[in-house]
Amino acid sequence: MNIYDLDIESAKSRYRYLRFEAYNKNWLDFIVASRKGRMPWKSYDIVEGGVANDNVIDTVEDYMRGRMSAEAALAELSKHQPNNQICLLNQEVINEYLVFSESSKI
Repeated sequence: MNIYDLDIESAKSRYRYLRFEAYNKNWLDFIVASRKGRMPWKSYDIVEGGVANDNVIDTVEDYMRGRMSAEAALAELSKHQPNNQICLLNQEVINEYLVFSESSKI
């Protein structure tokens, strides 16, 4: 396992940064736009927020297919704690702010 340190505070002050604090309407719209191929992340260098993982993907897909309103989807999503991820979309961010710390066998 490799472990890296990321100076996110410095990186987000210099690069285009988007953070989703929760599974909210903005997050839902971003995920739906992504799944429809609109590539909303292209406007950013760093995107941070909840993953559309196995716990929430059925809700997202039901919303996308019109089987669930935004309000119902958000009510369902509110039952889940986001599993946070940071997506580095710019190689310069990686070169400048991501530093190898250590590795270990698992």
